[in-house]
Formats: sequence, structure tokens, C-alpha cells
Amino acid sequence: MFQGETAITIDDKGRLAIPTSYRDLVAGECGNRLVITYNPFEAGSLYLYPQAVWERVRDQVNALPRTRSVSRQLQLKLVGAAMPVEPDGSGRISLPSSHRNAVGIERRAVLLGMGDKFELWSEQAHHAQIRQTLDDADLGEGLVDLQL
Repeated sequence: MFQGETAITIDDKGRLAIPTSYRDLVAGECGNRLVITYNPFEAGSLYLYPQAVWERVRDQVNALPRTRSVSRQLQLKLVGAAMPVEPDGSGRISLPSSHRNAVGIERRAVLLGMGDKFELWSEQAHHAQIRQTLDDADLGEGLVDLQL
């Protein structure tokens, strides 16, 4: 569904304009309803889910046993921090300041289409992530046969 990398500017009111190439998709496929929450796996990044995808993720995470620390962390970072957002008439969404501040997103960010969701990265964290390289030791059994 979503694919590609787009440099994004966050305006003074904490809004980002959804790229025009995604606006029809967000309006039609997502009903203009998105959910923003923390990326529990990478510092400097937020997840932006279509509402329907989010509901499946939320239900899976909430079904995890609360007696396990990792489950509680996922529930806190994903479900507890989830905020619904809807594009305005100009295709902009408001990013909660708590979310922006927690991951270091300021004026410049990078929006990545990751298939079923977007990832919104601070520009600095994205650059640091892209500069990392993989070597043979990073590739487990399931990855060595990939035809990249």
C-alpha cells in the first residue's frame, strides 16, 4: 500500500502535510483515519497506521499477557500512546507534541511508506539508521537466501 521515502517539513503548529501521492490512498483506503504511536523497536521514530490496520495490531498487542515485561512495554508504547489523527482539508495531520518531543522530531523529518503503515523518523535518526550497514554476522538463517 505505502512505499517510498519522502522528506517532510513539520510546520510551526506541529503539522505535516501528507504527500500528495498518498492523499487519495489515505482518503479512500483509510477513510481519512490514521493512528499515530511510538515505534517500540527504534528510537527516533513514530508509526502511523491506517485505522483498520491499527485495530488489528492493537488487539494483538492487548491480547499479550500483562504479566510479562515485554508485553507491558509493547502495550505502553503502542496502545497507551496511540492517538487518532485525521487529515484536514489541506492534507495535513497534527502530530502530538508529546510524541514529537519524545522521538526528537523537530522541523525536518522523513516519512517512509512501509507497506501497511508509515514510519515517521526524525531526520537525524533516519540518517543514522541508513548509515548503518549489515554484514554476514547480522544475517540469520532466514535472511541468507534473500535475492536482493
